[in-house]
Amino acid sequence: MNIPFYTSTREYATHKSEFDAAVHAVMEKGDFILGGAVAEFEKEAAAFLGSKYAVGVASGSDALVLGADILGFKDGAEVLTPTFTFFASTSCVARLGGRPILVDMDPETFEMDLKDAERRMTKKTKGVIPVHLFNQATPMQGVMDLAKRHGLSVLEDAAEAFGMGCQVDGEWKKAGTVGAIGTYSFFPTKTLGGYGDAGLMVTDDEKLYRKIKSYRVHGSSVKYHHDYVGYNSRLDTMQAVILRVKLARIEEAIAARARIAARYLERLSKIPELRFQKVAEGNKPVYYVFNILAPRRDELAAYLHERGIGTSIYYPIPLHLQKCFEYLGHKKGDFPVAERVCGEILALPIFPELGDDEVDYVCDSIEAFYRG
Repeated sequence: MNIPFYTSTREYATHKSEFDAAVHAVMEKGDFILGGAVAEFEKEAAAFLGSKYAVGVASGSDALVLGADILGFKDGAEVLTPTFTFFASTSCVARLGGRPILVDMDPETFEMDLKDAERRMTKKTKGVIPVHLFNQATPMQGVMDLAKRHGLSVLEDAAEAFGMGCQVDGEWKKAGTVGAIGTYSFFPTKTLGGYGDAGLMVTDDEKLYRKIKSYRVHGSSVKYHHDYVGYNSRLDTMQAVILRVKLARIEEAIAARARIAARYLERLSKIPELRFQKVAEGNKPVYYVFNILAPRRDELAAYLHERGIGTSIYYPIPLHLQKCFEYLGHKKGDFPVAERVCGEILALPIFPELGDDEVDYVCDSIEAFYRG
């Protein structure tokens, strides 16, 4: 078999008429920049997430930069952020002159270790960026309790977390809607993915909402009148119409991912060498990525590649060992859990159109590798 790590072509083939009609409507109308479909998507996304306000931006990375700027994560402010995460979760602070305070990870859930976070705080710590990784949220009850104790602002990186749920103060909330601002990525591989770059910011605070809307258009609320030194980061109308088509059946996509993940777990849990990300109590998972922790990971990945199976590694190098963050003064061994996981983690194919026979082929191949 030839099994891609991810492909959008199967989805497009299935719903081609809807996607084509949506895109053609934009072409015919010509409202390419902040067109009507952007506002409609924002309303629909806010309703799904249970947030008062949603603002479409050009990418998930831009959403983090705008959010970090607005919340004051800059000019020497210290901000807690995981060392085991995508680059943008930390670069959004660094590029604004803030100082990322990197934090190790929980070895079972892969989320930020909140005890380690509190140990690393100083009087300069102004904020925290919890990152909801792979299939579940960071323990947001703990994050909000930490923020309240120390007067921190919370910027949620929910780039991978569209649809995930978490329990806070006895209430179920969608990941990304708990802190002051939540950010999402609609990179094509995501659970809700566009056909290009796209992102979203949500908040329940009207003042923050108005500021976010201004920041995405050069700090302007009235054309050519600038209240802030903002950015040029607008959700493209083409992406908005594509996302609206996909949002209408997002629950189906989430259910399909859950089915695939369950099949992987059923099959692969019989292989004693493998370990899996644990879903913590108080979480409703969404399987954006299905990871295994595998001994001889690189050999396994090469073996699967030879058998036509695509894989990926999230993440091969923790942020404290990245060259661009050398100035933070960390060395190998400072974050032992993240370093160990980075050497073992491997992501397997998972997208809604993946067939059971394909999942079985992946599992058979992994089993064959460890049988030798």
